[in-house]
Amino acid sequence: MSIVTIRNVEFINNPARFSDVYRFRVTFECIAQLPDDLEWKLIYVSSPDNEQLDQELDDCLVGPVPVGVNSFEFEGSPPDPSKIPTEDVLGVAALILTGSYKDQEFVRVGYYQNTEYDNEEMKETPPQKIMFDRLVRDINSKPRVTRFQIKWDVSPPQQGGTVTGAATSASVPSANDLDDSMDVEKS
Repeated sequence: MSIVTIRNVEFINNPARFSDVYRFRVTFECIAQLPDDLEWKLIYVSSPDNEQLDQELDDCLVGPVPVGVNSFEFEGSPPDPSKIPTEDVLGVAALILTGSYKDQEFVRVGYYQNTEYDNEEMKETPPQKIMFDRLVRDINSKPRVTRFQIKWDVSPPQQGGTVTGAATSASVPSANDLDDSMDVEKS
């Protein structure tokens, strides 16, 4: 059983220019108080065949985490164009948000990102040299969620108990509203 469950990831600036920062809000539920921070990372994958080209755009620590529904805003730098092979700039890339506790990854939320030129003429006949200032990105709203079983250093509350603070928290979309056909469980 996971102590932390992502309820929603909302991209605040989508679509956006390729060179804009990524801004989004993560909402998650915690069923037991965590004494240590959660670590969140944002990773840009331009070339799925070459992991060395993955770019960690930013990371942040959130915590200590109380019981209930929590949220935070995360801002990540855009990818460094010089680290993306020319043939991988346009088209589909992946954006991955990971959540870890005590160096153990417990969730990975992946999104497809489409990058293209900002006008029809350049889309139909791309210039020889990539013009990064004319690129826009659009992140698909259907994530692929992978959960991992980890060793939490706290115990979940007993069944039938009330989770303090959850009753007064704002309602958020359920993680079950995410596309279950794309959900993968790992042990």
